[in-house]
Amino acid sequence: MSANTVAARAEERAGAGTGAGARLIALGRAELTLLVRNKTALFMTLVMPLTMAFAMKQAVSGMDLAGTGLSVGTVLLPATLGYVLLFAVYSNLTGAYAARREELVLKRLRTGELRDPEILAGTALPSVTMGLAQCALLVVLGGIVLDTGLPGAPHLLIAGVLIGMVMVVGLAAASSALAKSAESAQLVVLPITFLSLAGSGMVLPLDMLPDRFATVLGLLPLSPVMQLIRDGWIGGADAGETLKRLVIGLVWVGIAVFAVKRWFRWEPRR
Repeated sequence: MSANTVAARAEERAGAGTGAGARLIALGRAELTLLVRNKTALFMTLVMPLTMAFAMKQAVSGMDLAGTGLSVGTVLLPATLGYVLLFAVYSNLTGAYAARREELVLKRLRTGELRDPEILAGTALPSVTMGLAQCALLVVLGGIVLDTGLPGAPHLLIAGVLIGMVMVVGLAAASSALAKSAESAQLVVLPITFLSLAGSGMVLPLDMLPDRFATVLGLLPLSPVMQLIRDGWIGGADAGETLKRLVIGLVWVGIAVFAVKRWFRWEPRR
């Protein structure tokens, strides 16, 4: 079944429902069909985050965490949620948006009842849903396996994950404008992926870096997200620091939304 055939069925289902919710579900169901049939996308969604976590475990075990208030679990588990955001959602969605655009699916959907925000949200719905499910399982099962227990401040963890999800969906839509195809999208995502891995506290928590360096790196897109998630696990942080991280995260969400409105491409790059 081609992407255009799936899109046609999504249009029929969307037309049968009168509400935005029905249209989103119809498009999300169609996109899920395409996701399940794409083995590379499934690998990035389901396997890559856990693979990265296992690869990182030995390195974390060798870190000197004395005096940081962190443990192997509170370093590794938040990092794994960050990998879900990067690989299961951001990388996967960038390719999906580019592929649907080049296959004229987005252009076709715009001629029906679906509005532009609904098309973008419906395309993202399966990846976001699977990403949230993975995060929930990791919080519970990861806490048991690594003996960290449940998060001490779950509201901060939830805030971090939700802000991160909205942010990476926006960044994926914006990044897809630079990709000429679904294949080239895997190159387009590399700058944000590497920058986030190296500087946002996934591999090395910012608490372990010099204050000035950590302050600069704290301005990267996923840095406030990772800090909120980690604060949620260890039981909270200073109210001023928490507010600062929320503001930085929401500013990046606003930048991502602006970038989508300004540069997202609905027509093929030809």
